[in-house]
Amino acid sequence: MSIILAIESSCDEMSIAILKGKRELLCNIVASQIDTHRLFGGVVPEIASRMHVECVSTVLKTALQEAKITMEDVDAIAITKGPGLVGSLHVGMQAAKTLALAYHKPLIGVHHIAGHIYANELVEDIEYPCLCLVVSGGHSELVYMKEAFSFEVIGQTLDDAIGEAYDKVGRVLNLPYPGGPVIDRMAKEGTHRYKLPLPLNDDSYNFSFSGLKSAVINLTHNAAQRGEEIIPEDLACSFQNVALDVLINKTIKAASEYNVKEIIVAGGVSANRGLREKLTERSPIKVLFPPMAYCTDNAAMIASAGRIMFEKGVLSELDLSVKPSFDLEGESIHESN
Repeated sequence: MSIILAIESSCDEMSIAILKGKRELLCNIVASQIDTHRLFGGVVPEIASRMHVECVSTVLKTALQEAKITMEDVDAIAITKGPGLVGSLHVGMQAAKTLALAYHKPLIGVHHIAGHIYANELVEDIEYPCLCLVVSGGHSELVYMKEAFSFEVIGQTLDDAIGEAYDKVGRVLNLPYPGGPVIDRMAKEGTHRYKLPLPLNDDSYNFSFSGLKSAVINLTHNAAQRGEEIIPEDLACSFQNVALDVLINKTIKAASEYNVKEIIVAGGVSANRGLREKLTERSPIKVLFPPMAYCTDNAAMIASAGRIMFEKGVLSELDLSVKPSFDLEGESIHESN
């Protein structure tokens, strides 16, 4: 039974997890910087990478202590190679390479989105073929998966990702960063009273949230000029209903066209309770969401994806480099590999 030590540092969390076998998570340590970046209304890349340098050794020590193992017990080291903030990625990569060299362990470079997808397997097996809805601060994609580690992107955002749109609307409503979870809670208390355009409501599987974000900004500015009061909970409800409708409509349509067995959801926005309720209610097939603890960035998801790669013999050389963007389809593992 393999033991995978994984490091995730693509944005503002430094996380190290140790996974034994498929689901025995020995630890999943996350050092979050959210309180620091909240002061600036968003992630500051230079601060994020500097704070990663300061805490990576402590996080590693804590992880090994909680897992009650030593580095000699580890079979391989999985590391997020991208996409993400290049400085933050670089800190994690250097830590992983140092450990791989010092302890003679194989290195596994994991695509960040593949990690989010395989967070679901920490709970139960994914049934193939499946359709994955990836929703986060930087990604909005529909991915068809014929089999394990086979990625075909059939739709993606043309501008803002869904999580980014949530945070920008949060700023308009003067909400604390990150705005997404707050809007989700407010939407539950509000009424859908404001008319907003359904973004990119076409036959494609692509998304666009820039127009919806602009519509919210225009609505609030126009109301202010007329001296009208905007009810924050109602605007949050209207925005969330419209944003989720387009996500759900296109996901269900694609699932039917591709004749998949289940829909899986991945990424930070998979924690959105409105999305969980509406997609589960409207989908004619099974929908799998990761547990709340594995929705946002964490190393457990990287360990889960890394385990599959390790078992398939897909390893990385020590000259592996980080990149702020990586093509997910290029990460597909074929039998010929």
